Amino acid sequence: MSERKRKKTKRNWTPLAILGFVGLVTIGMASAALTQNWRASQIVSDGGAEYLSTAERLYLQALLTPREKELMAPAGLLTTDTEFEITSGQGASAVAQNLVAAGLLQDADLFLNYARYYGYDRQLEAGYFIIPPGASTADLAVLLTDARDPFVTVTFIEGMRMEEMTENLVETLPGQIDPILFDSIIHKRTLIDFSRYDFEAALEAEPTLEGFLFPDTYQLPLDATAEDLVHAMLTNFEQQITPAMRQAYGTRNLSLHEAITLASIVEREAVYDYEKPQMSAVFLNRIAQEMMLQADPTVQYAVAQSAGEWWKAPLTVTDLETNSPYNTYVTAGLPPGPIANPGRAALEAVAFPEQSNALFFIVDCTADTPNTHVFSETYEDHLAIFNKCNN
Repeated sequence: MSERKRKKTKRNWTPLAILGFVGLVTIGMASAALTQNWRASQIVSDGGAEYLSTAERLYLQALLTPREKELMAPAGLLTTDTEFEITSGQGASAVAQNLVAAGLLQDADLFLNYARYYGYDRQLEAGYFIIPPGASTADLAVLLTDARDPFVTVTFIEGMRMEEMTENLVETLPGQIDPILFDSIIHKRTLIDFSRYDFEAALEAEPTLEGFLFPDTYQLPLDATAEDLVHAMLTNFEQQITPAMRQAYGTRNLSLHEAITLASIVEREAVYDYEKPQMSAVFLNRIAQEMMLQADPTVQYAVAQSAGEWWKAPLTVTDLETNSPYNTYVTAGLPPGPIANPGRAALEAVAFPEQSNALFFIVDCTADTPNTHVFSETYEDHLAIFNKCNN
């Protein structure tokens, strides 16, 4: 080959070599940039679901990495808590479309890719959800793996005072029920309409709703408010007080207010329902004979100061001498109002007490069952049992 041809051949390959070199450098730089981007990304930091193939993992990483900001930004446009339901058998695609229709999501594909990458698409759970405003696409994928009950469940036990009910709500935070508003309503700082109840006059006359908040387990809609809960409790109370019970209260010269007040004392004194008619008889007998009720729970109510000390025990001599209209050791008759919220058994016990002449009761220290009581007609018999148990 001539010198001229060799030079020509050399000049033809030089541009290709340069182009090749530049291409390699460009690819290398792009690869380095992508790798740096990749390592900085929080979204794909753990490598995704284990069951993904290498090809699918790399594909999803390539889609998700540059969209990290979108994944963390609010997914929808709504500004309030929103209820969302996944029905049984719905797949991820249907869920994504329903999220879009509900205004909770704008980019269904982004949601599906993210859910697929982390395996959330296999963990979506049928049920109800409350989606907070501002929830991101990443938030949605996680939230929808843990369904809630279709109802808010609230439980109050017999003998709770109002403050304990509020504390219960503070601890459990059920749904949309605001404990602060609940407390304001039951203390009548926030007024609600009582006209729906046939005992409206009694409710209006009371300084608080103590005694009328029937203790029970309540299942309410997810969007139930504090006012809804109070109305549910008052409605339940109305249903528990039968016409026969009201007539029986009247026969015993007790107003509804007085009957509830006595029932609240019985509720706090008795551990077992079967003893409540006996205790009711004792207190009614003492009222009839104008004796002091001398009920320890009324003293506990009078001396209570703060959370955790609503029912102080044991009581001291100083406690028993507390100057309060609720202290039935120093004030005759019933206290000014209920000291707690009684259940059905205590309300029935006041309406239908046991036929008895007993005036005293004391914990039976000889019984196999703890916290049962011995009932006596005379102080001498009562004192003998007291001495026997304390010697």
